[in-house]
Amino acid sequence: MSIAFVPGSFDPMHLGHLDVVDQALEVFGAVVVGVLHNPSKPSGLFTPEERVALAQQTVGNRSNVTVGAFSGLAVQAAAEAGADIIVKGLRTMSDFDIEQQMAQNNVALTGIRTVFVPCRPDLAYISSRFIREISSQGISIDHMVDPAVSVALQVKHGEATS
Repeated sequence: MSIAFVPGSFDPMHLGHLDVVDQALEVFGAVVVGVLHNPSKPSGLFTPEERVALAQQTVGNRSNVTVGAFSGLAVQAAAEAGADIIVKGLRTMSDFDIEQQMAQNNVALTGIRTVFVPCRPDLAYISSRFIREISSQGISIDHMVDPAVSVALQVKHGEATS
């Protein structure tokens, strides 16, 4: 059974990310969602532990999908997870330019290849950065994220009601 590795910072995970997971699951036997943390980079809105918990809630009870925290390079994390392939979603051609170079480096380093899947057009505008920015202004992001992520963002921004 092939194992696909879907890496990201997932700060926070959104429906575009979930679509990539679902596309990977259609092709590969199992999917590992790799929540990556680089300690040398500034931390995001959510801690690595919070990101893992939110990703677990977002993927829900999909069979053959696991979520784990990893540090270091995505390709090293993929190897650590026992993955045969990395799956990346692409929204734009500029995403492809960046990801293609990384994919070539990954093959050179480990032999692990990358498969690119297109983003659904109705999700192409979504990014974690966009979600963090607009949710901080009190604008609803409910149509872009799992309900658990929406609540977590409200709590982070001090908007949650008991």
